[in-house]
Amino acid sequence: MDERFATALGDAFPDREIAGFADDDPQLNERNGTVPVEFADGERVFCKIAVDGDGGRLDAERAVIEYVDADCDVPVPTVLACDPDAEVPYLVTAPMDGRPLANVKYEADRAGEAAAMRALGRSLAELHDRRFDAHGEITGGGTDGLAVDEKPWIDVFLGGIETIREMAHSERFERYVDDVVAAVEANRETLDAAPATLVHNDPHSANAYRSEAGVGLLDWEFARVGDPARGLHRVREQEFGLFRPDEPDHQLDALREGYRERAGDLPDGYRDRVPIYEAVRLLGASAFFEEKAESADEPPREVAEWMDAEMERRLDAIQ
Repeated sequence: MDERFATALGDAFPDREIAGFADDDPQLNERNGTVPVEFADGERVFCKIAVDGDGGRLDAERAVIEYVDADCDVPVPTVLACDPDAEVPYLVTAPMDGRPLANVKYEADRAGEAAAMRALGRSLAELHDRRFDAHGEITGGGTDGLAVDEKPWIDVFLGGIETIREMAHSERFERYVDDVVAAVEANRETLDAAPATLVHNDPHSANAYRSEAGVGLLDWEFARVGDPARGLHRVREQEFGLFRPDEPDHQLDALREGYRERAGDLPDGYRDRVPIYEAVRLLGASAFFEEKAESADEPPREVAEWMDAEMERRLDAIQ
């Protein structure tokens, strides 16, 4: 096990004995790492560390969790400890009640899948009901409110595209990053007209837990004050694949139905801005082309040819 987790836990809980790590292969990327931990008394927690030493992200995540817990009817994990300035910055949370939505959907019939997605739609609408004066990056705060580095939505969104560039595992379609950035810039007025709401921005079904209280969300690292249309579209982007996806209409319809049940309608301007987000959706796939192509039915060459043509089509739709 990576010694950085032991260092972080020793700092957070100096008087507690660790019985073991529930996973010998922690989730690690260039920025963060997360591992389930069991203490000697049987209590289980999740420990997230900033692999790159930037504890600011973890403090912002802590702030959002505490804010949502106090102000929204959306279940979140309980924060047990957080120190963004520690030798190894960390955030420790308790497990959430319920079951991962991914497992619920996997075991469900068609009606059960729809019910799960409808509940997720309601939770997202509840979250998006928290309005702010301006878009921006969350930098801190807590139960009384969030500290936001205000900036136009397009600038926040372009920052996310740059993160795709930085984290890309494939350079095969790197040329498209600049093309997408230019197309997004051309739609500045459309994007900056979006409402400013709290968005989770990583709401795939492994980050959602279904319980009697509804669908809760964990892993708030990418939360921001952004466009609710983007927040809703992210479910489609994350849940239903990127290479010629055969999208289940009953799940998407149920997601939107649940959203409307809570919000009354889809976000203002949803249909105007989704084509922009669809281009970025494909860009995300291109950044991890080799991994994604392995799951496709066609040979990688054919997938690459399709991706070239599809990206050109999506760019033409928004330029």
